[in-house]
Amino acid sequence: MIVERVRVPEALVPDRDQWPFTVPVVRSLIGEGLALDRAVTFVVGENGSGKSTVVEALAEAWGVDVRGGRSDSRWSSPLEKSALGRVMKLDRTPMGARLTGTAARGYFLRSETALDMFRRFEPGDPAFRDVSHGESFLQAFDSHVDGRGLYLLDEPEAALSFSSCLRLMGTLADVVETGGQVVCATHSPVLTALPGARILEVGDHGVRAVEWADLDLVRHWRSFLEGPEGYLRHL
Repeated sequence: MIVERVRVPEALVPDRDQWPFTVPVVRSLIGEGLALDRAVTFVVGENGSGKSTVVEALAEAWGVDVRGGRSDSRWSSPLEKSALGRVMKLDRTPMGARLTGTAARGYFLRSETALDMFRRFEPGDPAFRDVSHGESFLQAFDSHVDGRGLYLLDEPEAALSFSSCLRLMGTLADVVETGGQVVCATHSPVLTALPGARILEVGDHGVRAVEWADLDLVRHWRSFLEGPEGYLRHL
């Protein structure tokens, strides 16, 4: 483990009535915050639930540009940190305390900006050229998501087929074996089935740990695949 808790000190909250502090999952970070007690944590929730907001702020707190890349990559136009990123604190393990400054190792991949990131940071690498969108994601995982570090993923399944999601699961398992830590926002019932991972479901209730079989997204996918007509008739 590298980061064992994510929190926002009460004194640093500028205004609870202003976004993003009105979002239940963000409010749950105020005070004691959220414990990260597994090497892989999946954050699951509907669109607008705040899962990406939290993962992006976690990237900023770790020192990675919110547009994506390695912790030592620098975009030509720096961005000001988000309201949450400015106040988020990371409680590090002894290992994590050694991964600071130039020694910090991490990677943030978000689906919306991934192609721009590949062009900017990997312009001459044939691994990222002349391949499909999904294949470029897998190349990024293979090239940068390995070893001891904090790896942050925002809906990586957006570009991946079923078999590619299984391949990514194998990569995440390898990260755990080498002492890395992963936090991933996702809608994927495939990725969240990774053995040993912690699944946090976010929504109007805030955040709660849920077993894979009890996830809303798993129950909905299972019901849809067993009888799509039950959903389609309402369209």
